[in-house]
Amino acid sequence: MNSLGIAKAPADTRVVVAMSGGVDSSVTAALLHQQGYEVIGVTLQLYDHGAAIDRPGACCAGQDVYDAKRVADRLDMPHYVLDYADRFRAEVMQDFADSYARGETPIPCVTCNRTVKFRDLLRRARDLGADALATGHYVRRVVGPAGPELHRAHDGSRDQSYFLYTTTPAQLDLLRFPLGAMPKAEVRGLARRFGLAIADKPDSQDICFVPDGDYAAIVAKLRPQAAIPGEIIHVDGTILGTHRGIIHFTIGQRRGLGIAGRTDGPLFVTRLDPESARVEVGPRSALATQRVPVAEVNWLDAVAPGTAMEVEVRLRSAQAPLPAMVTALPDATASVELHAPQFGVAPGQAAVFYRDTRLVGGGTISRA
Repeated sequence: MNSLGIAKAPADTRVVVAMSGGVDSSVTAALLHQQGYEVIGVTLQLYDHGAAIDRPGACCAGQDVYDAKRVADRLDMPHYVLDYADRFRAEVMQDFADSYARGETPIPCVTCNRTVKFRDLLRRARDLGADALATGHYVRRVVGPAGPELHRAHDGSRDQSYFLYTTTPAQLDLLRFPLGAMPKAEVRGLARRFGLAIADKPDSQDICFVPDGDYAAIVAKLRPQAAIPGEIIHVDGTILGTHRGIIHFTIGQRRGLGIAGRTDGPLFVTRLDPESARVEVGPRSALATQRVPVAEVNWLDAVAPGTAMEVEVRLRSAQAPLPAMVTALPDATASVELHAPQFGVAPGQAAVFYRDTRLVGGGTISRA
């Protein structure tokens, strides 16, 4: 077995590396190239070149495509750029806008990994005769008794497993994550050792197609009908003011509500109603919840409806896992019972389930 767990010599093992133009994927390509694998770099252009060519923190367009090409040239390896902009717009950006219009808080990185990156790029890797598709994600692939498993990265501050819960067992057969056991500082050190020009390049922002973090502007452009003014109403029924559209709000939001303060303390967004265009606000206590409904659940093991298990669940990417009981339900749904109340659980975010370091499944938080 070689270092990727494939029964071939590295020189006889073809690996496609998804190269975004950033430090992590570039080091992934350099490491595998150094180890003697036949490496082919593939970069996805996901949106308009001009929209991001000079914007720091972007990825998958403009300067990043050029940076990936420079790394491939430095390593003297083949490199291809695939124009997936149309499918990215149709499957990721449009879905993002629709979700916000429904009063949700979506995670487009999850949708991107599920569609154009792992589904479509894996298909292209197979077309190229690849034995593996390697990425620069900080996550670990561990071969267990029943086959490959997905585990959190050793460096918890860099762990990206939350964004990969839609990965299927069939995809894990081909996927490899060489950086899962490394801290970021070591990866940057390797980039310098390999003489890569991107060694000090800043990390990309989470949502690559949103300039300056203005999500509402993107949604308004893609779904103008979602920017409908409405009322801001207190949980006690008092109308406090008006707003420019629910797309400007998310559950748990405290700042930027645009209403005069009340004497009963700070107010938080507790509910968004797209049908009436109402934003409901209230005290922090109104956000408390222990039962979280989850839809579109992907299990990395076969789990029969009715199965209940103790897990740790992550409800936001930056949140520590929380103890909970998850029960699998029919139609790819599940119910999560948290051991303690949580505040600001937002529909559209992901609920991802772990047993120890292993990712066992996850889905989209739905409305109660």
